[in-house]
Amino acid sequence: MTASTLSILNNPEIRAQLLHRVSQEVADIEQVIRESTDSPVETIRNVSKQILEAGGKRIRPAFVILSGKVVNPDADMVRLRRLGAAMEIIHMATLVHDDVIDSANMRRGRPTAAATFGNTTAIMSGDVFLAKAMSLLASDADVEVFRTVSEAVCEIAEGEVIELEARGDFDLDAEKHLEILRMKTASFIRCCCEIGAIVGGANKQEREALSLFGHHTGMAFQIADDLLDYRGDKVKTGKPIATDFRDGQATLPLIYLRNKLSEAESHIARRRFGGTVNDDEIRMICDWMDTRGAFAKAEDLANHHISTAHEKLDSFEDGLARDMLHAVADYVLARQS
Repeated sequence: MTASTLSILNNPEIRAQLLHRVSQEVADIEQVIRESTDSPVETIRNVSKQILEAGGKRIRPAFVILSGKVVNPDADMVRLRRLGAAMEIIHMATLVHDDVIDSANMRRGRPTAAATFGNTTAIMSGDVFLAKAMSLLASDADVEVFRTVSEAVCEIAEGEVIELEARGDFDLDAEKHLEILRMKTASFIRCCCEIGAIVGGANKQEREALSLFGHHTGMAFQIADDLLDYRGDKVKTGKPIATDFRDGQATLPLIYLRNKLSEAESHIARRRFGGTVNDDEIRMICDWMDTRGAFAKAEDLANHHISTAHEKLDSFEDGLARDMLHAVADYVLARQS
């Protein structure tokens, strides 16, 4: 890791300034997303409006734009914004579908599309968003970009199915869970970085470096999400604490806790997993995760992935785009929602 990288990571003020610049980079994408998800069908317009008004970090478009600019500061911004918007719309579609699968009523502190419009309308609207994103990708007319995104979308869907199959499995092992994370989250962030690299004209080594940067950042992002589920502020996350436990989805905090439980404690956790559990029991389980090192072990793995991600950028020249990529990667672990 370079001295420049260390100065960014160790200076909160610099990180804040860089993240502000990132938000400026993706600001213009909002209009592209709104125009691209517009529809003559009123219900679809309403679903789109509700999702867009809920906001979002727009991390995926940021990775597209910054990956293109780290390779080539003069990369085509029209293309980068168009492709960034396409990736965000795909992400929107997956969230709509996920909320139906999870029977989620709230996301980001607001009612989900499924809660407002019903499951059938939400599913169909999510399908429309996917089609809209494909239309944007087709208008870009780059076969390599289309192929890369199509493969990632397939992998996300397959990862979601494997995760669904694992629901209710209290004894899910860490290796299988991490493979689910790779497929359903890391593969998409990796794809965002790759298509940015393609637009920027990256050579084989540059594309590989950005692909690995995206993979490791994506793994850290989802591990951080697993941790937030158990110890995040529900006012900030916009959803109840320990949703994964309530839904019977084993994630790293639980996986790392299991062998730290007594037989009696394990019996309690197994019996409550994916079933009826009250808030006192959730607080007890979260306390076990904290005091017995499960949170710390998951944090260590997330930090390892982010450190590796930072290292993958060392081969690129110093510059604003590289600094912003470092800042976004660092933000992945620091976020609270």
